Amino acid sequence: MNGAPAAGGAAAAARVRLVALCSLAVVIAYSDRVNISVAALAMRARFGWTPTDTGVVLASFFVGYLLFMFASGWLATRYGGRRVLGLAVIAWSACTLLTPAAATLSLGTLLGVRVAMGLGEAAVFPAAIELYGRSVPLAERTRAVGWLMNGIPVGTVAGLAASGWLVGRYGWPAPFYAFGVLGLAWAALWFGRDATDPAGAVRPAAAAAAPAGQGEAPLPWRRLLLRAPFWAAVAAHFASIWTLYVLLSWLPSYFRDVHGVGVASAGLYSAAPWVAMFAVTTAAAPLSDRLVRRGTGVTLVRKLMQCTGLALSAALLLAARDVESPAAALAVLCGATGALGLTWLGYAPGLIDLAPRHSALLVGFSNTIATLPGIFGVAVTGWLVEVTGTYAAPFALTAAVSAAGAVAFAALFSSRPLVD
Repeated sequence: MNGAPAAGGAAAAARVRLVALCSLAVVIAYSDRVNISVAALAMRARFGWTPTDTGVVLASFFVGYLLFMFASGWLATRYGGRRVLGLAVIAWSACTLLTPAAATLSLGTLLGVRVAMGLGEAAVFPAAIELYGRSVPLAERTRAVGWLMNGIPVGTVAGLAASGWLVGRYGWPAPFYAFGVLGLAWAALWFGRDATDPAGAVRPAAAAAAPAGQGEAPLPWRRLLLRAPFWAAVAAHFASIWTLYVLLSWLPSYFRDVHGVGVASAGLYSAAPWVAMFAVTTAAAPLSDRLVRRGTGVTLVRKLMQCTGLALSAALLLAARDVESPAAALAVLCGATGALGLTWLGYAPGLIDLAPRHSALLVGFSNTIATLPGIFGVAVTGWLVEVTGTYAAPFALTAAVSAAGAVAFAALFSSRPLVD
């Protein structure tokens, strides 16, 4: 573009479109993840699953998610986030559509489809962060990341609420068909608007002159892996995601098993905590930027968000062991999940702070480690529930992981860039 005002207007419009579509992709991803948490309440009766079987089914997604996470960061860096994200949504949406047929064939077939779905969804955050790194100015970054992460509670609420209604009205396969079609519709919009990278109008001129991933020095992994601030961010990421995945996977079963609510009501009860997360993240993201603009150190702001979120979430999960009514449980778990929303404004922008030009690779690496709770935390929760007959033990374990992550981040994190 030749005129500066026109370029500025095009850049702003491209950023709005980019952030909106990336956030919508996260909404669809999390709707697809959690629909099986509600459908499983009917599926375990239909197929005779034990709680351990249910835990394995819920955890299988994260095997594929783990295996492809770092590779998806490399692909996004090499080929651009737009192409990688669009193809990933198509892939995981196809797997969502195939889930009912796979479950009917055999448990093994279902596990294979869930693993493949995880492979597709592994790309969503690295690809989006790659686009943000080239497209979103520093002054807008926390809010952009906040809206990206808000796709988690929005998608979770939509997935849980809609899945509960769909299962109750049309049967357990219905959510998989509905959300699979939604993902394909998003892909048509993503690829149908313009054949160019949506970041092309706003990325820096030097970056625009070369394809994504070219013209930059390789990431010095050895230097990075020896620095405590990087591992502090990874530890905080791990702790936040442990809590997230346990709540995503087991809240419907918790409300059904402990408080006796029906399938449709379990979906609605499980959706409310994610509304709290959305509200907290939406309010805290501009506050975080405002604190930085007023002179508060970036490191202190990241620690305030991350450690406050983990500590509050841990305390409320411990309190959840003693509640006796559905209303009290809902209030406590809304608080625990809402507090978790603060952590998105700690480790997530913190990883970009440490290596702004290599953020997709850092997110891919950190999210690989943080996916382990999706496999072990979710499966161990099922085993603990089966062995103890209550949710007290998994809630206590989750609180302990959160406390450890908060201590590591408070003691070791610094936002000063580790690599250029």
